[in-house]
Amino acid sequence: MRTLLTNGSVYSPADPHATAIAFDDGVVTWLGDDTGASSYADGADEVIDLDGKLVTPAFVDAHVHTAGAGAMLTGLDLAGSTSLTDALDRLAAFAANLPEDAVIDSAGWDETTWPEGRPPTTEELDRAAGGRRVYLSRIDGHSGVISSALVPVAKDQEGYDETGRVERSANHAVRDAIGDLIGPDQRRQVIEAALKAMAAKGIGAFHEMAAPHIGPLWELPIVRETAEQLGLAATLYWGEPGAFEHLGTYGLAGLAGDLNADGALGSRTAALREPYADRADHRGHAYLTAEQIAEHVIACTERNVQAGFHCIGDQALDNIARGFELAAEKVGVQALVAARHRLEHVEMVDEATIATLARCGVVASVQPMFDSQWGGPDGMYAERVGDRWQGMNPFGSLARAGVVLAFGSDAPVTELGGWEAVRAAAFHHEQSERITVRAAFQAHTRGGWRAAGIDDAGVLAPSTAATYAIWQSDADLVVQTPDTRVAAWSTDPRAGVPVLPDLSQGTPTCLRTVVGGRVVHEAEGWSQ
Repeated sequence: MRTLLTNGSVYSPADPHATAIAFDDGVVTWLGDDTGASSYADGADEVIDLDGKLVTPAFVDAHVHTAGAGAMLTGLDLAGSTSLTDALDRLAAFAANLPEDAVIDSAGWDETTWPEGRPPTTEELDRAAGGRRVYLSRIDGHSGVISSALVPVAKDQEGYDETGRVERSANHAVRDAIGDLIGPDQRRQVIEAALKAMAAKGIGAFHEMAAPHIGPLWELPIVRETAEQLGLAATLYWGEPGAFEHLGTYGLAGLAGDLNADGALGSRTAALREPYADRADHRGHAYLTAEQIAEHVIACTERNVQAGFHCIGDQALDNIARGFELAAEKVGVQALVAARHRLEHVEMVDEATIATLARCGVVASVQPMFDSQWGGPDGMYAERVGDRWQGMNPFGSLARAGVVLAFGSDAPVTELGGWEAVRAAAFHHEQSERITVRAAFQAHTRGGWRAAGIDDAGVLAPSTAATYAIWQSDADLVVQTPDTRVAAWSTDPRAGVPVLPDLSQGTPTCLRTVVGGRVVHEAEGWSQ
């Protein structure tokens, strides 16, 4: 099948001035200007006049929890709740329509934005939900609160508090219990909802970050099968050391992702060198030592398997750096580079650790919307770590050191949305850590494929896969320059680089998403 798109703007380094592009049987066969397009119109099954619309490679979400994201879309969503009372009211309204034996598994609350400044208690959950089994995960996923019906699962575990708050082992135990209570049919429904939402956002590929503390292993085939049915490209990771027997069985790209070296700042479980600014007796929790990290990296490298870790706090990243140094002594730096290991989040990383990551060829899978949501002098990061927030999420420093960046959402922690992440990286709260829109866009397209070990995808050029999105944008198409001494944006075509929307004017709307030539999302009537 041949599709020809004309009279638009095609984002391609192969031809920065392209206005037309042709696809044959899922492959880019030509791009150029409208004058040359006429010869490709003959025999085309579909010819679309874009009327100035933008065509780009589809986004890759390099870190997502599909079932959790879908549950937020289809069930109780506490993101944006304005107070403790608001959250409890939402819970009560949701529970009122459920049978008494229902399980309520929700997420998204953030007590740092509430006037009460604290999470709900077990007693409050019992009243709001009428005694039903309730687990409400904090927005970062590293702590939560439970109703009385789930207390027996957690009360003997490390990290349980009698108020109903759970973290660490207690949080993991509750997640395990919830995983057993929610069956495959319900999981398939929420996974399908998440994948359809991705496609509608111009996301054509995603990396599923599964782990024992997040969901059951049997969920992975459901993710893969549903992605295949809907046409999205799925890359699956399982965060468990030594679980090599699962690689072939579940089609895993690696034992990476949310293999936790520490927790999260919001839950005060991220491992810090110095105490939390708002809790002077506490430095969080390091779940892995440098030696354990090295052992996992070595074992994966020797088997040519990607290793990776969740790492946020500076102490956790110190352990990560030391672990990679120990691994390099054992297997050699070139073997580490060839394995293309990856790290998730990489929030409080210093120059020395960045240098180690660059030397070892480690990919940084990062979430720019973390900074837009919690960064700045008045944000949650500043509340938790004081002035140390200024060195967090250093995209500019990582990029300048040559570390490959791959962008993701960590949904349901932040919302799905490629352009929103690109904008967050370009408008980082710390100006020195901003990167250009072009670099950010590459991190959210080609960078995601490279993080999965695929180097020939994420770009529109002859002989590449027809994986793309078509966008309606009311903003100017421009070139952003990184030099603050000149205008921040340029529309001069002599720049010779492909143009992208001025994201200060808003974000584009996705009209069509195509993966390998297959349409996975189509806005109604857009091409008429």
